[in-house]
Order: sequence, then structure tokens, then C-alpha cells
Amino acid sequence: MSRLQEIEKEMKGMGAMVEMSSVFEGIASMKIARIKNQVLQATQFFDDLWAIYTQIRVDSLFRFGRTTSSEQVTDKELYIIITAEGGFSGDIDQKLVRFMLETYKPENQDIIVIGHHGAVQLAQKNIEFKKYFKLPNNDQNINVAPIIKYVQQYKNASVYYQEYVSLMTQDVKRIELSNAVNNIGSKSDKTEDYISEDTYIFEPSTYVLVDHLERSMMQIALEQLILDSKLAQYASRFRAMSASHQAADDQFSEAKLRYNRARRGIKDERLKEIINGIKKAGLA
Repeated sequence: MSRLQEIEKEMKGMGAMVEMSSVFEGIASMKIARIKNQVLQATQFFDDLWAIYTQIRVDSLFRFGRTTSSEQVTDKELYIIITAEGGFSGDIDQKLVRFMLETYKPENQDIIVIGHHGAVQLAQKNIEFKKYFKLPNNDQNINVAPIIKYVQQYKNASVYYQEYVSLMTQDVKRIELSNAVNNIGSKSDKTEDYISEDTYIFEPSTYVLVDHLERSMMQIALEQLILDSKLAQYASRFRAMSASHQAADDQFSEAKLRYNRARRGIKDERLKEIINGIKKAGLA
């Protein structure tokens, strides 16, 4: 009887795991759909800025919004690595950190980490980083302005992030932040009337406006890379929860089978005892 109770307890535990993994699987799926919609909205706003920017800039160079700034720019490159806040994103964060360290040299690059999981991994490897930012919990109105201030202090900045390929496939990528801005802008098909100093008055100056637009577009590009990373993390979590759900369901089915066998065995033993008792009573 004690054996039957143990199996029943195990079966109930597996049943709870099946329900829990199913809930987390549903949450991840819901967040994936929400982030996709947020990326689409951000892209539409970026298109408006890009249409203005491409018409008023004096050349094709991207200056990180520091044309009018007097701050000293370091010769180092800034690495921005976007990881998960917790440890439930599978092995993709480890893969991303390894990918970044392939080219990292302390004398040439500084690191900014977004996401606690990445900060922990770098600390475990005794690798210093300039600053750590929490991965935003919300998927809207992400404030990346403090990060952009760091970006403007470096001659160049590259972002290491997780790319959502499909629900079951995620990859790690590196892109220069200026290229990220240009890549998003190149996809824009929005056209406006020609904007120039002959037809518009820019206050306080054209250069200040261009700087503002570059900062704004960097913020949107970085927000989109963060959202893309979160999308990949949710997809990775969905995949992990799907695997956990399947494993828990298999174990639940196995435990249920063993429970039914054990209960049938007890019934058979009782039946044998009854039959033997009847036989003994008949012989008596």
C-alpha cells in the first residue's frame, strides 16, 4: 500500500508540472505576439524620423548625435551585450557571451551589460564591465537614453544581441549601432516633401536638429535590438517550456501506468487471498 501511495504522490507531482509548464508556455507565446506588435509600431515612428533626417543631413556620415558636443571621445570601442534578466533563457546567453569574447580585448573595448544573467556570467569569468543595466520588464517606453550617453563617449559601438529567427530557432548576432540605424532606415519607403534650410527654419540650428534626430534614431534602434533579444529569449523559454511540458507529460503518463499496475496488483492479491480463503473454508 505504501508503494501505491508513493506512486500516487509522484503522479500528482508530475500532473502539477504538466500544468505549470503549460502555463509558462502560454505566457511566453503571449509575450512573443505582444513584442512583435511593439516592434512594428516603433518601426513606423522610425520611418518618420528617417525621412526628415536623410533630407537635412549634410553628408552620409553618422556622427552619433555629437556634432555639437564638446565632450572628449575615447578611441576605444563600446560593446553592448543584451542578455536575459534571469536564468530561464536556456543556453543562448552563454553562447552570446562566448561570441562576444572571441573579439574582446580589454585594451580596445569596454563592455556595458544589459541583463543580470550576462553580468553574472562575466563576473564569473573575472571580466570587468563598465556598467550594468537591468533588462526592462516592460516591452513599451523603454528608456535607453542613459546607454546612449555612454555610446556618445566612444568612437564606435557594437551591440551583441539575440536574434529571433523562428519560434524554434534563435541565433546570436553582432551589429554596429550606426549600421543598425542605417539598416532600419534603408527599409523605409516613406517619402516626404524636400526639407532644407531654404524652405524651413531650424531652431536653434540644423546641426542641433541633426544631433537630436541621430540620438532619437539610435534610441529606437537600440530599443528594437532589446526587443529582438527579448523576443528570442521568450522563444527560447517557450521552447524550453515545450520540452519540459512534453517531458513532464511523458513522466506523468508513465507514473499513471505504474499506478494503475500497482493498484491492479493489489486488487489481484486481495482476490487471490479471498479465493484461497474460500478454498480453505470449503476444505474445512
